[in-house]
Amino acid sequence: MPVVKVMERRQVVIPKEIFEQLKLEIGDYLEAKVEDGKIVYIPKQLVDRDPWYWSAEGQAAIQESLKEYEEGNVIGPFKTAKAALKALKKTRV
Repeated sequence: MPVVKVMERRQVVIPKEIFEQLKLEIGDYLEAKVEDGKIVYIPKQLVDRDPWYWSAEGQAAIQESLKEYEEGNVIGPFKTAKAALKALKKTRV
């Protein structure tokens, strides 16, 4: 089992065999947390939010959808994507 040293500025080098086993690449992100007194790193991917989400139009649409949901104005659940699409076509205004 490889042993690593905590360097200045709290840096730790991931041993090559672990790096390769996890198929990590330079620039990848890792979530760091403590579990049972141990440091655990979990590979993560960051996803950019679409600019529409932050726009006034996007925020208004999201709020409207949440209101509809809270009022119970929803259809579904559906057993298949095909059934969901069929229901959506019927509800178009």
